Formats: sequence, C-alpha cells, structure tokens
Amino acid sequence: MSRSEQVFHAGELILQNRAGVAPSYRERVAHAIRPQMPQQHRDFFESLPVLFLGLLDARGRVWATPAVGEVGFLRSRDPGHLAVGARPVLGETLWLDVRAGAKVGAVGMEMASRRRNRMNGTITAVNGEGFEIAVDLSFGNCPQYIQTRDLVWPANPPAPEAVALPDWESQSRALVAQADTFFIASRAAEMSARPIDGVDASHRGGRPGFLTINDDSSLSFPDFAGNRFFNTLGNIEADGRVGLFIPDFKSGAGVFVTGLATVDWRPDRVSHFKGAERIVDVQPEEIWYCTHALPGPAPLVSTWLLLAETGVW
Repeated sequence: MSRSEQVFHAGELILQNRAGVAPSYRERVAHAIRPQMPQQHRDFFESLPVLFLGLLDARGRVWATPAVGEVGFLRSRDPGHLAVGARPVLGETLWLDVRAGAKVGAVGMEMASRRRNRMNGTITAVNGEGFEIAVDLSFGNCPQYIQTRDLVWPANPPAPEAVALPDWESQSRALVAQADTFFIASRAAEMSARPIDGVDASHRGGRPGFLTINDDSSLSFPDFAGNRFFNTLGNIEADGRVGLFIPDFKSGAGVFVTGLATVDWRPDRVSHFKGAERIVDVQPEEIWYCTHALPGPAPLVSTWLLLAETGVW
C-alpha cells in the first residue's frame, strides 16, 4: 500500500484525481501527514486559547464548534495525545459525542500570526474538565485566507446562550453576510479504527460576502486553491454531511449549521472568484444562533494579502 493510500480515503483520492493532482505530488505530500504530532505542533496547540473542533452528534451528523479556555487548557503529554481541558461549546445542547471511542477533528489557528495546524483523532478518555484525543493524523496548513486578529476576551466571559432557528432570520443573515471566516467539519463515510476514517475540521476565509445564503435557504461558498489534500471535499464526496461554525468576531456570537453539502464544478458559477476552483453548496438541516459562542470580540488587524482580489457573490 502506498503512503497516499494510508492517509487519504477513497473520496479524497477521487477528488484529487478529478482536480488533476499528479500522483508524484500526492505521494510527496502524503509524507507531510503524520501519525503523531511533531514538537512544534505540540507547542503550538498548548499556546492557544481556542481550538475548533469537528464532532458527530447522536444521529451521526457533523458539527463544527469551538472549545475555549485560558492558555494551557490544551496539553500534549506525548506526541500521540492532546488533552482538551474544556467542553465543546453547545456540546450538550447539540448532543455531541465526546465519549471514549468517538472520532474528532481539530484545527488550531493562531490569529495573530496566521499559523494553522490540524489533527484528526479518536477520544480515548473523558474527565470532568474535558477529554483526551489520541492522534490519528497530524498535519500543518498554509496561512492563506486567514485574517489576523487580536483576541480581546474577558477573564470571566458570559455563558453561551443558543436558540434553534426554523430558518434564517435577520440576525443570522446579517452575521453570515459580514463573515470573512468560518470553520467547516466533515466526516468520512465510515467511522472505523482506520486513521483515514474519521472527522475533519478546517478553516475557510474570504472577503465578507464570500459565504452567501441563497433563495432556497442553502449556503454557498467558493473553494479556493489550497494544499490539494481535498480533506473536506473528499469527505463531501464520500458522505456529504458537514457542519459549519460561523463566528461574529465583533461580538463573539456565532451561527452553528449542520447539513448536507455538494460540490459544483461548473465554471460559470466559480468565475466570479479569482483563485477559486469550484463552489460548495450546503443545504442546512438545523441552524442555531448562539450569543457568546466565543468569550469576546477579536478585532480585525489585517486581511490576507490577496483577499481583495477574490471576489464576492
């Protein structure tokens, strides 16, 4: 079995082939996806006050949600484990599976420097504070499309308060319209002991307006050129269920969505977005609006250098 077949499942390989990824490139980058975290990733995660997670609910649907704490709430006792000393936001409300044996995806982002690293794993232990993840796959990401921000979070933030929405309304629509960042979680078709069968969490960034609500209440966003791993789109090819966390960095509020995603390769739709290669459409199954999803605001410092060229709907 080649290295790429050990770290990419069938859906990811299908998307890579369709996008014209050369086999030589695929084999080369496959070696950047490791079964353990390098020391720099361990140090990176331990320096963060927030970790963005992908988790399944009791029905197997996918949700993206943050876990938040003071610096030090993330700890790595060895290269194969990351302890999260906090519960996921809305974990109980959404019936998220944080039991031992559950799959989880994690993306850490240092907003002041645009550093970003990801890890997919399996929960091995749960305690009163949080849970510990055993690493299945660990890999870094480039800084593209990340806006730098300052975190202005109070020491004792208010508790999150969430309400389920029957459809998009003015407050949630306004939040989506101004978003330049969101997090997307996706899942493989199977949840087996294989490292490639799991949950993934990823970041997406663009100009405010790059994420839009359509007349049929679906969401759409452009998929810009990236590392060519196709973790998210490969999961959509294999399963389709996704979760989005769309934060409002001005207030700390957020919108949580779970639904079914499809990928549109038609060139006429993607032509409005420089650097984009296809469009992703998400039909929501459930929408929640949450105040204090994050502890406080994160004012914008600077946008990604080429952001102005990427277009809006």
